Amino acid sequence: MPYLIGGIERGSMYALVALGYTLVYGVLQLINFAHSEVFMSGAFGSYLAVHAVVGDGRDLSGFNSALVLLLGLVSGAVTGAVMAFFLERVAYRPLRRRGAPKLAFLISAIGASFFLAQLFGKLFNRLTNNTFPVYFNSDAVLFRIAGAPVRLLPAIIIVSAVVLMFFLDRLVGTTKLGRSIRATAEDAPTAALMGVDIDKTISRTFIIGGALAGAAGFLFGSAFVFSNTMGFIPGIKAFAAAVLGGIGNIRGAMIGGLLLGIAETVIPSAPWVGTQWIGIQWTDVVAFVILILILVFRPTGILGERLGRAA
Repeated sequence: MPYLIGGIERGSMYALVALGYTLVYGVLQLINFAHSEVFMSGAFGSYLAVHAVVGDGRDLSGFNSALVLLLGLVSGAVTGAVMAFFLERVAYRPLRRRGAPKLAFLISAIGASFFLAQLFGKLFNRLTNNTFPVYFNSDAVLFRIAGAPVRLLPAIIIVSAVVLMFFLDRLVGTTKLGRSIRATAEDAPTAALMGVDIDKTISRTFIIGGALAGAAGFLFGSAFVFSNTMGFIPGIKAFAAAVLGGIGNIRGAMIGGLLLGIAETVIPSAPWVGTQWIGIQWTDVVAFVILILILVFRPTGILGERLGRAA
């Protein structure tokens, strides 16, 4: 049970980042490989905002902890949204207007990814493998499930991720912006003829995906690693989660993220596996082997590719 809780904790963050990949793929049919650095920038933006307000975070009261959570999520989301907006304007829109081939988008995304990672490393003195100040009491036990303790920080991460995913699902499924996103994903030329502003819709899609990734950056930095390279491995796993659930499918990205997080945490630690065969160091291998097996039998992922009809 503790490993299952840990898997849901990781998987919920993978799902938030995977949603950015799947949204952009839905409207542009390309993978934004700089999205991992949007995730990283959200962690730095939230760190700077929260640290400026509460300092190192020690001995916070319950009210201040709630303030830190709200401030961290909002500042991370704003940072990620701004970064994604500028990425779309600088790295993608000029290529799209010139009718550039898909390979040009890929090269531009990879170049932007390396640039941002190095820029943040230079600006923040390469905070490799450092963590956030302790804003939440990681030893506090809220309740127990089948005897397994559910601690404060994992609960915060899981609940925050579920709330954000719910609001995204409703936004895409029930709002005018959501209809524009789904129409663009389904058939962009026809959507344009029906009065949808394609450029604005794509830009707003990047902003939404960036906001979710930035919020995930705050949660991930609070619980795990905080550095200018922190986006690489989680970014790859989030992309794998998007493919696992069905790239271009919003609910598929959510399910894929959760399944991947659970699998990579539970399987290496399962008693029937045995540490002499697979240990925690095999976590990444397990995650990608599962992805390969799923795609061998279902190339379109668990739920298939259908952003345009996702809600």
